[in-house]
Amino acid sequence: MRNIKLTLEYDGRRYQGWQKLGDSDKTIQEKIESILEKMTEEKIEIIGSGRTDAGAHARGQVANFKTESAMSLSDMHGYLNRYLPKDVAVKEIAEVPERFHSRYNAKSKQYSYYVWNDKVRSVFNHHHSYYHPMKLDLEKMQEACEKLVGTHDFLGFSSLRKSKKSTVRTIDSIAIEEENGMLKFTFVGEGFLYNMVRILVGTLLEIGDGTLDISVIDEVFDTKVRKTAGITVPAQGLFLDEVTYD
Repeated sequence: MRNIKLTLEYDGRRYQGWQKLGDSDKTIQEKIESILEKMTEEKIEIIGSGRTDAGAHARGQVANFKTESAMSLSDMHGYLNRYLPKDVAVKEIAEVPERFHSRYNAKSKQYSYYVWNDKVRSVFNHHHSYYHPMKLDLEKMQEACEKLVGTHDFLGFSSLRKSKKSTVRTIDSIAIEEENGMLKFTFVGEGFLYNMVRILVGTLLEIGDGTLDISVIDEVFDTKVRKTAGITVPAQGLFLDEVTYD
């Protein structure tokens, strides 16, 4: 049995997220599995490093699948990119040890979120960023980032109502870059809760425009109450950039 690792990129606009849904064929997982099953003539289950939201994108999603197929990696790569939809592509393909698991073996992930911050809406960035026209205090937002970095219980910064599993996560770094009206938020950490990055961005934006005080971060950590934090920004600005492994 071979274990094949894929590094993928996709534009998530047309899809209901990564995870396969029983009543829909509009997921990334379903699209890839259907092509793999035709290619190998086997029943295939592909495992992703994690779920991405409906409408979110990826530059470096990682997935793996098991197969008995003897097809070469080069032929697999060509077949997949020939038959996958034009908004999904396999960037890299590799054979990995049988015990490799794209989700359980992941050590860290990097996400980016893009915000168009200008008085005039951008026509060309509309599908891959969130429009926020209000003036922002970047210095105050950077100060807020420093409070978020580290190991905390991020339950209040997620859409989880409650969880039997731990909601403690470690964020290694948060960076904010600005260029010609486009803000790029970059988050690196061991893992992220449901909607966590989108809520963190929404909170940082509301701190930056004065809607929320920076003290809200400590309040959310203390109370774990979701409604205290900022808005959940839309998925179209979110990209999974990279998944790292040992």
